[in-house]
Amino acid sequence: MDNLNLSNTTRRDFIKSGAALSTLTLIGNQGLYANAHGSDKLKVGVVGCGGRGTGAAHQLAFAAPNIEIFAIADFFQDKLDRFADTMKTGGENWGRNLEPLGERWNVTPDRMFTGFDGYQKVLDSGVDIVILATQPYFRPRHFEAAVNAGVHTFLEKPVAVDPVGVRSIIESAQKAKEKNLCVLAGTQRHHDPSYLQMMQRVKDGAIGDLVSGQCYWIWGRKIGQNDNNPAFSEMEEQIRNWYFYCYQCGDCIVEQHMHNIDVMNWAYGGPPKSAIGMGGLMIEHERGNIYDHFSVEFEYENGARVQSMCSQIPNSANRIGENIVGTKGTAQQGRITGANEWKYEGEHENPYVQELKDLVASIRGDAPYMNHGQRVAESTLTAIMGRMAAYTGKTLSYGWVLNRSQLKLGPDKWEIGPNPIDPRPIPGMEPLV
Repeated sequence: MDNLNLSNTTRRDFIKSGAALSTLTLIGNQGLYANAHGSDKLKVGVVGCGGRGTGAAHQLAFAAPNIEIFAIADFFQDKLDRFADTMKTGGENWGRNLEPLGERWNVTPDRMFTGFDGYQKVLDSGVDIVILATQPYFRPRHFEAAVNAGVHTFLEKPVAVDPVGVRSIIESAQKAKEKNLCVLAGTQRHHDPSYLQMMQRVKDGAIGDLVSGQCYWIWGRKIGQNDNNPAFSEMEEQIRNWYFYCYQCGDCIVEQHMHNIDVMNWAYGGPPKSAIGMGGLMIEHERGNIYDHFSVEFEYENGARVQSMCSQIPNSANRIGENIVGTKGTAQQGRITGANEWKYEGEHENPYVQELKDLVASIRGDAPYMNHGQRVAESTLTAIMGRMAAYTGKTLSYGWVLNRSQLKLGPDKWEIGPNPIDPRPIPGMEPLV
């Protein structure tokens, strides 16, 4: 991995020359996307048919004209059936009622795949775009396969659970760039006009030099669990209750709080140089090996220190957001206070929808080329570094975690059956790998 181009500047350089990829460019590079412009259909594959996969698929189907859901995959048949029923007849998803897709649904029974190899069958079915929304543990291999297949990708965050996986994501993102494949990350704040305008003002000096900050995902509750089923093997139970297993989700600092950490990296122009932190479990879980709270201090290249806190403790406080502190003021959630007061007063677009509209526009050549792969990989790794610091009790440098850590979570072989897990880490005793 030493030959990777890992400079912070490189990941933020959007392609300027020929940024709006024409259909001819896409045909010339891949020979696959003659249908990616104008009135022709874009075929969407969905890998991972849970809550986020359902929401993203529905939003993408309505993001622009002439888009259809074409092939789907999940590990389990019941997930596929529920997904298909919701798309065809409508239903509830994360508190929202979804209307039926109608002609936007074009999934036939022979394009509904189960098992660990279902993702490859979706990619081989002739899709133009794939939504990768399984548990984060599987994301690096799925993304690598999507790029190899020449398919544009919606890459749900987080994109890995360990440094080895992050390095794979970075390599695949670079390969996608070489192939002119668009990569959208599920960090929707980058498509929220209130954040975009606020961050531009921060970059233009509205709050002066950045000196510190805080970011939070203090949730006040915990993720729900599925009932135990004695018929399930260890692996199936872990996939179905993935949020309680570190190798599946990366723990709450990675799976949830990465959103807020990503905003701080955005403000500071790249990932921090080091982290020290702590965490633990206050409310005993019925399963798994994750923590329910973290407190991490990140130090950035300019010496500024940012405090990061997250928790999933029922009946506790709730605070989700970021506070960016400069010498002339602060910035938080579409508002600047201090010497240059400002508040976003424009329209509030749904960023989950807007990000998918932006992806389609980029694929069809109506917007600049989009590839968020390395950026989301760096933010994922920042959260992983915070988790590793808390688990081990060590102060860690970003460069060491990125280039030298050999930590790789989870089994090498994907199969339903026994899968013993590591015990919950004890700081000061957990080895640094």
